[in-house]
Amino acid sequence: MAAIEYSCDPARLDIAAIVRFLQQESAWARGESAGRICRALEHSLPFGAYAGLEQVGFARVITDRATFAYLSDVFVLPGWRGRGVGRGLMAAVLAHPDLQDLRHFLLVSREARPFYRTLGFAPLEAPERFMRLARPHVQYRPHP
Repeated sequence: MAAIEYSCDPARLDIAAIVRFLQQESAWARGESAGRICRALEHSLPFGAYAGLEQVGFARVITDRATFAYLSDVFVLPGWRGRGVGRGLMAAVLAHPDLQDLRHFLLVSREARPFYRTLGFAPLEAPERFMRLARPHVQYRPHP
């Protein structure tokens, strides 16, 4: 197996591959516009997993880098799954110096909850204290 390198350098991101995966293969952003995906990337702390020049995994963190972070858009390309790429990617995310002293690090996951539990994530202790403003008419606009 090729050595995997992890980086949070935005210049290394394969934006086209990220957009393609999120639009076509993800359950959570299928059909989202490329413009909205790119805007989200620009305002996040991005992490890529690379086998040579090929980007094989991705994650992004939305954060104030002081108290709160939200993990989003985590994926590993199908041909690279089961090789520890996701675990390595999450190790890079959790080791980032700007994410060390946060009080809250949240994520939403339907299928990968057992994986995230192994990394220390747990269900909300007091879900009755959390609220959200849902705007379903804004969330997913199919790209033209």
